[in-house]
Amino acid sequence: MPRLSEVIAALETLWPAERAESWDAVGTVMGDPEQEVTRVLFAVDPVQETVDEAVKLGADLLVTHHPLYLRGTTTVAATHFKGRVVHTLIKNDIALHVAHTNADTADPGVSDALAGALGLRVTGPLVPDPADPAGRRGLGRVCALDHPLTVRQFAALAAERLPATAQGIRVAGDPGAPVRTVAVSGGSGDSLFDQVRAAGVDAFLTADLRHHPVSEARAHSPLALLDAAHWATEWPWCELAASQLDEISDRHGWDLRVHVSKTVTDPWTAHAASTTSESPGAPN
Repeated sequence: MPRLSEVIAALETLWPAERAESWDAVGTVMGDPEQEVTRVLFAVDPVQETVDEAVKLGADLLVTHHPLYLRGTTTVAATHFKGRVVHTLIKNDIALHVAHTNADTADPGVSDALAGALGLRVTGPLVPDPADPAGRRGLGRVCALDHPLTVRQFAALAAERLPATAQGIRVAGDPGAPVRTVAVSGGSGDSLFDQVRAAGVDAFLTADLRHHPVSEARAHSPLALLDAAHWATEWPWCELAASQLDEISDRHGWDLRVHVSKTVTDPWTAHAASTTSESPGAPN
């Protein structure tokens, strides 16, 4: 069985910490470098639900996309929910490793996994990493559809292919407009509208789209916008990352058991659709 330090070294080849944004908090959060690792769980969020799942599974290592302490802390007391996460992990000898923005821009990375889940053909990064001479790394992906769809059909495809959430898929734009090319970005993507317009795509699928940026983007161009749940756009990366570690394990003869959490940690739990009215406009 490999030691934690060996597994972490392998993960660092996939998502080097130095490629994370300066504000990010990636890498190993806790764990004894000498401990043996037999079972690994991948999840989007380091929350109590996924930690409890790791305990039940008998995992030695939990790898998450989102950091536990992005802005730092002065306490890990179990009186706080993040402190309880820390205590649970340590008591059960479970290490925690985070790959966040370094996984977003990796080749393959979070947006490659999102494109793969949607059956899209990736043609290149949306925001290329200037440090990559091959031009494959970067934020987001520009993609092509094998067969054109309408915006409505593409939204239905996304709702079918991505993990189910209360939000589903919201659309801004003409539902009947044709879609041949798409930009995707896992996680929050409304800071990328300039790059999406420059890419000349028909639609942009991402998460956490806000009123004013969307309103302004729609005024700029007929670009269709599809807003999925943040968790749903990043969960496909867990499956990609697990397969990458599986391949490394086979190559080294580690015989790791690698799992992907199916626990839905999207914070939204219900959705009530608005009723249609014959007379448009806000109520009096």
